[in-house]
Amino acid sequence: MASPRLETYCCPNRDAATQLVMNFQPEVFCGVCIGSASISLLLTILQLLPKKGQSPRKTPKASSSSTILLLISICDILGGIGIIFRSSIWIGFPSFIANISVANRTDMWPSAFCVGSAMWIQLLYSAGFWWLFCYAVDSYLVVRRSAGLSTIVLYHMMTWGLAVMLCVEGIALLYYPSLSSCENGVEHAIPHYITTYAPLLLVLVVNPILFRRTVSAVASLLKGRQGIYTENERRLGTEIQIRFFKIMLVFIICWSSNIINESLLFYLEMQPDINETPLKNIRSAALITWIIMGVLNPMQGFLFTLAFYGWTGWRVDLKWRKREIPWESLSSSTVGENTYPSPVNYQSNIHDSKKVSTTDSQQTDEAISMLSEGNISSDDRITRSSPIYQGW
Repeated sequence: MASPRLETYCCPNRDAATQLVMNFQPEVFCGVCIGSASISLLLTILQLLPKKGQSPRKTPKASSSSTILLLISICDILGGIGIIFRSSIWIGFPSFIANISVANRTDMWPSAFCVGSAMWIQLLYSAGFWWLFCYAVDSYLVVRRSAGLSTIVLYHMMTWGLAVMLCVEGIALLYYPSLSSCENGVEHAIPHYITTYAPLLLVLVVNPILFRRTVSAVASLLKGRQGIYTENERRLGTEIQIRFFKIMLVFIICWSSNIINESLLFYLEMQPDINETPLKNIRSAALITWIIMGVLNPMQGFLFTLAFYGWTGWRVDLKWRKREIPWESLSSSTVGENTYPSPVNYQSNIHDSKKVSTTDSQQTDEAISMLSEGNISSDDRITRSSPIYQGW
């Protein structure tokens, strides 16, 4: 799981709230993390592998949206590997982990492992948050016809730059002036918690706004494509809206427990003695949400692939040949290969305005198709309803 408590536990003089959750059945908690991360890792990879029964195609040039979805899955996979490694060491070498609590020691390897593994997990999941934000921005820009593969470079710079900067800044402030003197009060750790939860809160607040505006823009495009708003257009708009809803639903399910848990622990830190009897229910709620985090955080990778592509099946095709990978959109091939058939037997009296309308309609179909990555049925409906496909 990904929590700033992982970094604060590396401090020998950690606060009482962190001590409470990290010392609560650590073997059971780490076992839960390993199980959840392993299941999510295997199912995520299964989702992304090519499947039997899919017709081989030339590998199309990926759109920016499909690239972002793949990068989100990669961040989840690497973050899950970090969780498995950290939890395995925690269970397998308890004496090694116990040295973290020893102050003024000469062996720095336990602390190096603690800090390094925690930073790895935090950095990868933070980068995933930034990529999810970029996906919302890119979806809006695609509909506005202001995005493309060239913007992916800017997304890389923003995502990795901000993720690394915030992670390093938060860790530096937490461990200043040294690891042995860190976490001297709540105020010392507040900047670290802010830099950790800033991208998560950004996705929770801004992404629904961008998704809602994208859906409204899609409706306008569909209405203007043929001048009418048919049942097919309405169904397609609803399908894109449901797709965005699934993405946000998975995100809220996987990370709302982190916000609740952190709020409870901060409240406990403000109390003179967290072991007082009136605080029993709050302590129990904090421990319950702590276990829930260990289950839901690693499962984000698999749940996101379901939201992105749906269930792709069990029949994996491991034969080496060029074929369309599951995360590529059917529409992205139309951009690079001109899959839409051009009208034949043009009459000499076709007006230039009709040609412009054809181009606009094709661009509209391509933009909408990019929002339906992995959903072949949506792309088929777009192609069939396109004026170009119908040959006027």
